[in-house]
Amino acid sequence: MRGSRVLLRTASSSRDIVRSSPLGLNLPSRCLSVDSRAPLVGPAVFGRRYHVAPSPAFGGSRLHSCGIFSSASRSDILGKLPRNAVFPQYSNLVYRQLRFATVKSSPGEKEPFSQVPPPAAKEIAQVEEISQAFERSERASQAAQINLSARLAKDGLASGKKSGLREIWRLITIARPEAKVLSVAFLFLLISSSVAMSIPFSIGKILDIATSSNPNALNEFLGISLPVFYTALGGIILLGAAANYGRIIILRIVGERIVARLRAKLFRNTFVQDAEFFDANRVGDLISRLSSDTIIVGKSITQNLSDGLRAAVSGAAGFGMMAYVSLKLSSVLALLFPPIAIAAFFYGRAIRNLSRKIQKNVGTLTKIAEERLGNVKTSQSFAGEILEVHRYNRQVKRIFELGKKESFISATFFSGTSLMGNATILALLYVGGGMVQSQAISIGELTSFLMYTAYAGSSLFGLSSFYSELMKGAGAASRLFELQDRRPKISPTVGDKVTSARGPITFKNVAFSYPTRPAVTIFKDLDFEIPQGSNVAIVGPSGGGKSTIASLLLRFYNPTQGQVLINGKDVATMNAKSLRRKIGIVAQEPVLFSGSIAENISYGKPDATRSQIIAAARKANCQFISDFPDGLDTNVGPKGAQLSGGQKQRIAIARALIKEPDILILDEATSALDAESETLVNSALAALLRENNTTISIAHRLSTIKRSDTIIVLDSEGKVAEMGSYNDLNSRPDGAFTKLMAWQLSGGEGVAAPVYPNEPISRGPPSETEHLQQLLHEGEDEEYYEVETEDEPNSIDEVEKK
Repeated sequence: MRGSRVLLRTASSSRDIVRSSPLGLNLPSRCLSVDSRAPLVGPAVFGRRYHVAPSPAFGGSRLHSCGIFSSASRSDILGKLPRNAVFPQYSNLVYRQLRFATVKSSPGEKEPFSQVPPPAAKEIAQVEEISQAFERSERASQAAQINLSARLAKDGLASGKKSGLREIWRLITIARPEAKVLSVAFLFLLISSSVAMSIPFSIGKILDIATSSNPNALNEFLGISLPVFYTALGGIILLGAAANYGRIIILRIVGERIVARLRAKLFRNTFVQDAEFFDANRVGDLISRLSSDTIIVGKSITQNLSDGLRAAVSGAAGFGMMAYVSLKLSSVLALLFPPIAIAAFFYGRAIRNLSRKIQKNVGTLTKIAEERLGNVKTSQSFAGEILEVHRYNRQVKRIFELGKKESFISATFFSGTSLMGNATILALLYVGGGMVQSQAISIGELTSFLMYTAYAGSSLFGLSSFYSELMKGAGAASRLFELQDRRPKISPTVGDKVTSARGPITFKNVAFSYPTRPAVTIFKDLDFEIPQGSNVAIVGPSGGGKSTIASLLLRFYNPTQGQVLINGKDVATMNAKSLRRKIGIVAQEPVLFSGSIAENISYGKPDATRSQIIAAARKANCQFISDFPDGLDTNVGPKGAQLSGGQKQRIAIARALIKEPDILILDEATSALDAESETLVNSALAALLRENNTTISIAHRLSTIKRSDTIIVLDSEGKVAEMGSYNDLNSRPDGAFTKLMAWQLSGGEGVAAPVYPNEPISRGPPSETEHLQQLLHEGEDEEYYEVETEDEPNSIDEVEKK
């Protein structure tokens, strides 16, 4: 297509890097941009000539977009660019989904930039800076694309593996502990199936005897009278009913027991996972796996398995009796079996896939309900009720559409097989009627054969239903097995048992990035030491990694480099469970569990006595408890909803103090307290912990900082900017601490915010998309330019717009 135009969305940004490019420089395979003030004719990409020109509407300002062109291979861009070409760090284009090409000059084209002088030292430094920027961008791209090892696949198909015989066999082995009880149920199944299979044969004989001209035919056949025969037949039917009752009751009880055991095991395995796992997985999806998926699996391996065995036994017996009665009629029936079996196979596979999708969407629905109902006050405060209802209803509609599709598939299969079954009966009546007329078989034998055909057809339907339910169970089981098989990277029970956490705390050359966001460095060569028994405050910019220090001490994560030492011993070698017993923490947002105040305080020490609970509450200034009619037995409600923020905070402090920890971490623990309560609590903490215990306060409030023996000031690069006492740091007029305090005390008015060079995008709780979105929206002002193409023999891949 000649003269076609491609509109590129561009962004001019103060962060764009202007650089000089030497000839033949091997540029990173991401973007190619030129200075459009001097429009470039060429270079060409595999024989295509590109004229890059500015849009007249923008007065010929510089072009900041990426000229990205596609080819069959991904290779580096060998650029021979004009001097002062713009090479931005990122583009507003969604670069992740584009391929790349090698830039070449077209045959015979004169090289316009062959006389470019060698680069200066400053230019080389700029090139190195660009290379580092693209290394960071590559890590960010990888972090956004990789399927984290901690994340569970929503459909349960980790690594693209499909549910097959291995999953089905593993599904059956879940019932292995119940093998003895299930064997009794299987015995009852054989008895009830044998009784059922004897009825058609008996009816056929009765018809033959009843239509016989010989009055003594029954005595000659069985040697008993007709009343005795009916009585015996009734007894056999009752025996079959009793066996069927025993089978059902045993399987129901065993099924409930399997579900209960499976839920307990999965909940335990989920609860011991590391922090990375919960960063990567939604709670709603985990709840769905623990609830609805376990029910499907329990039903699949008990009731459904029993029904499948019953159908198989009945079908085998039915076909055997039909062959015994008449081989000719059996051959007619055998012609219709293969189409039904093939249809059942494809039906089962379709149902399995749909079941997996339904369970995935049910998990999403549970997640939406759990998140929205748990934060209903926030939604109501923003008048977002209608929005949340629509959000929930959209997910309900998705599940409904999948269920409707499953219904259509099931209806098509079962109606088709029912039609084939009725056609089979008609064919047997036609052939069998002729055989009765020719006296090849009797009327009783034809009746028995037709009844066995009905039993066999019912068994085929049962096997089809069994197969579809088994595939549903396999789809749900694959999600459970993925959760069951996941082993935490930081096991709470592996490592050296910690008997004491007293001693100096040392961070030695610590580097750290959250596993869910490896491209963002939180700490880089972080070094400091906290003496035993000291009261230390950690301050720094918001999102600067202060709370991450607490997470590393508690061994929620391991540092990517360096060591965290307690009394000279690496935390990474310690038993995480015993370590956490020696550390008390009060988070910025306290979490209380539904129950009484006493139960929440004693959560830190389950065997605590009543007097110990009262002592801890008194130390944390929880005198407000006496104002409640039920005192310590007052129910706090879900998440402590019956208490104020300050009351919840003080109960959380009491919960930490009752442990008598060697290390106490206060993550802005007094932020919700009034001045009087804060003073009382800080005084109690100082008197209690100054001698033998170490207190680490992550704080913004000046009152908390002043009471600290040592203040550690973090900068935005993940390093210690300053460290010392309050008086020492406050005496430095140009120090980082002085500037930070002045800015906070002024509320940001009239005082410039502290400057932290190269401040990272975010250092808070991990988020997969936040970093990538920031990079893609890095431009300050957006402009549009046109790229003209000529003599284009092949199509250009469509440039995606954000």
